[in-house]
Amino acid sequence: MANILAIVGRPNVGKSTLFNRLLGQRQAIVEETSGVTRDRHYGKSDWNGIEFSVIDTGGYVTGSDDVFEEEIRKQVELAVDEADVILFVVDVRAGLTGLDSDVANLLRKSQKKVIIAANKVDTGKQINDTSEFYQLGLGNIYPISAINGSGTGDLLDEVTQYFEKHEDDEDEASDLPKYAVVGRPNVGKSSFINALLGDERNIVTDIPGTTRDSINTKYNRFGFEFMLIDTAGVRKKSKVSENIEFYSVMRSIRAIEHSDVCLLLIDATLGFESQDMNILHLIEKNRKSVVVIVNKWDLIKKETNTHLEFEQMIRKKTAPFVDYEIVFTSAIHKQRIFKALEAAHRAYENKKRRISTSKLNETLLPVIEATPPPMSKGKHVKIKYITQLPVKFPAFAFYCNLPQYIKDPYKRFIENQLRERFDFKGIPVQIYFRKK
Repeated sequence: MANILAIVGRPNVGKSTLFNRLLGQRQAIVEETSGVTRDRHYGKSDWNGIEFSVIDTGGYVTGSDDVFEEEIRKQVELAVDEADVILFVVDVRAGLTGLDSDVANLLRKSQKKVIIAANKVDTGKQINDTSEFYQLGLGNIYPISAINGSGTGDLLDEVTQYFEKHEDDEDEASDLPKYAVVGRPNVGKSSFINALLGDERNIVTDIPGTTRDSINTKYNRFGFEFMLIDTAGVRKKSKVSENIEFYSVMRSIRAIEHSDVCLLLIDATLGFESQDMNILHLIEKNRKSVVVIVNKWDLIKKETNTHLEFEQMIRKKTAPFVDYEIVFTSAIHKQRIFKALEAAHRAYENKKRRISTSKLNETLLPVIEATPPPMSKGKHVKIKYITQLPVKFPAFAFYCNLPQYIKDPYKRFIENQLRERFDFKGIPVQIYFRKK
């Protein structure tokens, strides 16, 4: 199952600060003004070996005439609908408010697991002040300070007990590779699926967001055999609203987490937009293989090097991760559909590739000796031993005397050497430098 945690609450209770704390980085904008978080933020976190996705929602407001606050309210409701666990953040300094009660009413209807985090608890006295939030009737209260991290360990112990470790997932019964078709609304995902399957199993419409729930289909023809993960299933027309960009990411999170390879469709007529980049980042963070498919290529007026220029534009935007295949298709005319499958198969095989320890050291140590890490603080870094880690994606440990002095440019150099010599096209590679 996909482990998704949604952080909700009224405005200005510290949701974005907690989001940044969980991700260990400053990603969401934090400001003492309500409504700052209008675009959703998504990230990947883990606790005690359990990985989960985190969604930072805007402040929930009811009865407001502000169009942005109305949109925030709708998006919070969508996040609650999709999440597995809800983290309801309240402000102990401000105490229980009417808006907190409104949020609680929404959460009770969701029938999801709700955990209350009483934020801004900086003193022992304030811990006692959290008791008034028991009036909400949603269970135990966890006092925390998102700004300095106190109490977040106990909170995460509680949150993660409702998640599953991915390696224990029982829905991995099939040994077949799993390919997910993901992308922004209206880029032709359902048309692409129908072109593959040769039927109209999925309803295709010009209304963005027609598809919703994830469905797996076994594909076995033309020498390809895999499970196709499609966010298929018709949504009621009344549900297709301005929040469709947000919902597309919510659906993509689940499809990506269940997949081995993601076929990221983009619309050739629109180019590679910020939402495409968001989805690609989700694929990277989940360490899945990717093939970028430029759909609707038949609608582009072409010159000699049009496709090369388009490729260059995409890779420039996604740098430093540029080692993946790009296939230009027309789902309507079934052009190069099977080239996309061939690329997906190669990306899947690359994800599974294992390199022996002897081969790694024999190949890379001479390269490292010829181009060693730069000196830092007058000290030489010596890499002595390399091995591939026993995980489901390409990950390598480089054992050395001073791992703390190795900087990002040298890490990218090492990654490029790995890619050049062992072909990991289409899959993010993780490199760790460890103390020998």
